[in-house]
Amino acid sequence: MKVYLDDERATPDGWGRVGWPEEAISLLASGQVTELSLIDDTHGTGYDVLLWLEEAVATRGFVPPRVQVHSANSSAR
Repeated sequence: MKVYLDDERATPDGWGRVGWPEEAISLLASGQVTELSLIDDTHGTGYDVLLWLEEAVATRGFVPPRVQVHSANSSAR
């Protein structure tokens, strides 16, 4: 499944939308995510999800999906 983390933008065709980092992490942990697109938000950011991914790869051998960042903020990207 392709997961699109965003609480404002329209979800692209073929993607499942989640609004919060915790939701993205839960789906990642299930092993069902093949691609992930991230944004930043005041509740939490795509960076929080990346930290989880880094820890999971380093400590559990987790194989991460392809990751994209969609943001109008070039410095956040």
